[in-house]
Amino acid sequence: MTTLQQQAYAKLNLTLEILGKRSDGYHDLRSVMQQISLCDDIEIDVGTGEDWKLECSQESIPQDSSNLAWKAAGVFYKSLGKDPQGLTIRINKRIPSQAGLAGGSADAAAVLKALNAHEGDPFSVQELADLGAKVGSDVPFCVVGGTAMVTGRGENVKSLTPMTDCFYCIAMPDFAMSTSDVYAAFDKEGSSRCPDSEAMARVMEEGELLQIAGYVSNAMEPIVAAQHPRIFEMKAAMLDSGALGTSMTGSGSAVYGIFDSFDMAAVASMTLMERGYQTYLSRNV
Repeated sequence: MTTLQQQAYAKLNLTLEILGKRSDGYHDLRSVMQQISLCDDIEIDVGTGEDWKLECSQESIPQDSSNLAWKAAGVFYKSLGKDPQGLTIRINKRIPSQAGLAGGSADAAAVLKALNAHEGDPFSVQELADLGAKVGSDVPFCVVGGTAMVTGRGENVKSLTPMTDCFYCIAMPDFAMSTSDVYAAFDKEGSSRCPDSEAMARVMEEGELLQIAGYVSNAMEPIVAAQHPRIFEMKAAMLDSGALGTSMTGSGSAVYGIFDSFDMAAVASMTLMERGYQTYLSRNV
């Protein structure tokens, strides 16, 4: 038996445009995504000689074949045409679920990368990302990582100039969002927000953090904020604490602020914690 270890990094949507609904039920999107240091810890025992198992530190997370990490291992070994002779996956959760931070997708990507390294790198990064697309829409980005333009339903990932180093305060309210419900509301109501991912990609090349922060935008945010005004409260608290820009990530419900100093990000974190929010401090990976 061999034990593998891999960190699973969360993501932020610096921009998120919803371009329309596809015939397969998914939505076409365009998004500049950023991988951040907030992470889960993944440990995999390969060759246990027993049935597959998945254990997670958070009881509410599925611990069976419906978990994306389990699905990723299944897709990997099916594509490899090999039986691992028993597998146990252990997940130590730090990334909150239903937050728009791609926690489950990050876990799946970490499993793919760990198993690929263990088996002698039979798949390239692009091939591994293609396998990830069979598991979940955010998995390809989580495989590639860094700063990237993501299109289609998430399967097309183009690396961009790396994001200028900065700090993030991420705040999680006391409600979670169903991605399907938010998309359904978007299809019905549309959005007043018009993010510009292409412009974000251009300013990323220039590297001016204040300019980058000025372009953060999420078409889903008005939909969620209309139901949950606390989104506005979180954003205002971050701006009052010195954030250069703020946005909701994914379909919510986490909100992040971009800061050019750790101290200001920490002040925002303390302010929001005092108001009852769960907070996380992070930076780019």
